Amino acid sequence: MNSAAAAGSPAEQDRVIAIVPLDAVEESFFIPAGAEDLPEVAAIIDEVRRRGDRALKDCCLRYDGIVPEHFRVSRESLDEALAGMAAETRISLTAAVENIRCFARRQFETFRGFELEIAPGVRAEQRITPLDRVGVYVPGGNFPLVSSLLMGVIPAQVAGVTQIVVCTPPDRQATVPSVIRATAALIGVEEVYALGGVQAIAAMAFGTESIRPVDKIVGPGNRFVTAAKKAVYGRVGIDFVAGPSEVMIIADASADPTFVAADLLAQAEHDAAAVAVLVTDAPQLALRVETEIRRRLETLSTITIARRALAQNGMIIIVNSMDQAVEVANRKAPEHLELQVNDPEAMTRKLKNYGSLFVGAYSAEVLGDYSSGINHVLPTGGAARFSGGLGVKDFIKIQTILRATPEGMSRIGPAAAAIATLEGLDAHRQAVEVRGQRKQSGKKGN
Repeated sequence: MNSAAAAGSPAEQDRVIAIVPLDAVEESFFIPAGAEDLPEVAAIIDEVRRRGDRALKDCCLRYDGIVPEHFRVSRESLDEALAGMAAETRISLTAAVENIRCFARRQFETFRGFELEIAPGVRAEQRITPLDRVGVYVPGGNFPLVSSLLMGVIPAQVAGVTQIVVCTPPDRQATVPSVIRATAALIGVEEVYALGGVQAIAAMAFGTESIRPVDKIVGPGNRFVTAAKKAVYGRVGIDFVAGPSEVMIIADASADPTFVAADLLAQAEHDAAAVAVLVTDAPQLALRVETEIRRRLETLSTITIARRALAQNGMIIIVNSMDQAVEVANRKAPEHLELQVNDPEAMTRKLKNYGSLFVGAYSAEVLGDYSSGINHVLPTGGAARFSGGLGVKDFIKIQTILRATPEGMSRIGPAAAAIATLEGLDAHRQAVEVRGQRKQSGKKGN
């Protein structure tokens, strides 16, 4: 991504994040990134489908180096972890839970069933039905992502899903990390498995002796988990195919470089593939942000990851105007989009492609990650052009029902028969006409 700056001066080459004019940005920066099809993923899924728990144990030993004695975490273990949670941690998590649940409830209110008389004798209905059984994947790795547990489970609960399965990679003690167990107990999740990676996705999709299959799988993960979700789509539903996390910040000369640098670094420390981009029409701000990033990097415990992410995928793009910055954002369709400009509200009306929008200097993206109530499971890789983030909608079905009387058939049937004739579907036409003939003869159908 940063090859455009490679030929710059020594000072430019020493920067921790590239500063480039828009016309030097490679076109590939704007090309939507699709999920990879990884051969090893297909092989693992097939192995789990055929061999069930035996394959899960083999995969755990092969990829995690440990095999849990039992994949499912006991209710006692969940409750014990909650009892041992520090009071301050519980207070913070409870506040986040309340905000996420509040927002999800308001979302749910926007989905309503209704009945409508289309014509005399013709009634159409919309029904909102929760899914029966949902799987939530919670990434492990260097840090247990408690926030992903909250973001995946709470909207499902609000939607009315009664069976929620959580899968997360085991820790070095061959169980689920204590903070994940405690949080699951806090929000009322009872079915938790010490199982991660491709094998977890396969188990939730196809079922094994230990895990019953689900109807839909949601939650973020690494490239292997993402490829697995893509591979099992159709067997089960998924939220979307997501790639590395992204932030784009649009800032003008009024922005505080400390805020901008802090938010870019907050994104960069996710992993080495994270994307952190600043778009500005103020070259001096760009230099001040780069300097601040360099200073703040030295104090981060995650310096190695953040530095790699900035070097590989970070960029400060210099544009000629804020209108051009808007064009860049709409083309890129970033997962997270921040506005740190003098008049952010005016700009919001021009922006249309983003997972979540953070308006104003104090609307830090990190608040969306944890405690504001909005969901942080969002489309990446340009998918925000056609998809929104995880929410209550992902855990419900919008179903339609039709009720027609003989009078109703006589009113709307001729149009259906005529369209069937246009399409050359003779049996379709007859399915209408046979009912008209029955009505004319005076006989009643079943």
